[in-house]
Amino acid sequence: MMLAGLIAMALAAAAPASTEITAPGPQGPLAGTLVEAGAGAPVVLILPGSGPTDRDGNSPMGITAAPYRLLAEALAAKRVSNVRVDKRGIFGSRGAIADPNAVTIAAYAADAHSWAKAIRARTGAKCVWLLGHSEGGLVALAAAQDRTDLCGVVLVSTPGRPLGEVMREQLRANPANAPILPQALAAIDSLEAGKRVDVAALPAPLHQLFNPAVQAFEIDLFAQRSAALARATALPMLVVQGDRDIQVSVADARALASAQPRARLAIVPGVNHVLKAVGSDDRAANVATYADPSLPVAPGVVDAVAGFVTGKR
Repeated sequence: MMLAGLIAMALAAAAPASTEITAPGPQGPLAGTLVEAGAGAPVVLILPGSGPTDRDGNSPMGITAAPYRLLAEALAAKRVSNVRVDKRGIFGSRGAIADPNAVTIAAYAADAHSWAKAIRARTGAKCVWLLGHSEGGLVALAAAQDRTDLCGVVLVSTPGRPLGEVMREQLRANPANAPILPQALAAIDSLEAGKRVDVAALPAPLHQLFNPAVQAFEIDLFAQRSAALARATALPMLVVQGDRDIQVSVADARALASAQPRARLAIVPGVNHVLKAVGSDDRAANVATYADPSLPVAPGVVDAVAGFVTGKR
């Protein structure tokens, strides 16, 4: 056998085993992937970010960086078991609910608890760590208000301000949005007030952002207050933030950590929203990593999470 074949076999043998796992959903099963790192290892449940994001962290909206799959594999190498999941109504969990847009943060939090119970039954773990990425961090905070089955919370690239404020900042940061900015800001104002938006009156580039099918969820989302939830969370908490994230800022992470003085804060230099290392502040180079699954998740992110959940630091 050629040397390359032997190396491939050795790498395959060393890779942690991935298996399918399910949890009860409202109308059918929720689906995910379990990566086990050995008996007694802590278990992390990775809660995905906004939109049609799958268990690997990819999205048909142009994200193919596979950040959750790569994070799962890297955590397993640090002896941290983990589960990454498809949200109710989409991908492997599409049978869990008929309309994937008929959701709330509270509903996603209920799913997180269903997952925690199922994971404990499958692995024998005493409790499960919630790791929420971006919007998933808000879900983790909402779920953490009930400590049943949970060890603690890890918030990665999670907004520390109301989403409307974050969206305004993102829209203003891109000069290309100038022609549609007034209409976009007015739409955010309406949703914050609990009022739906007539997309027919909006420029075409805004139709997807304010899709009528998701406006009820956006109204619920805009009403959430992550810092207040962090303040009310009694579980151990880690806040992880890259300083080259163009979607969520270091100020957001500091707001979460300030709201919960017992929280640990890890600012990871050079890391962006999809948890990849970027070498400059060039926006195009940053965005290019969103489509590059060959880039590993930044080691600083993995080390911060693994150290926290294993109690090593």
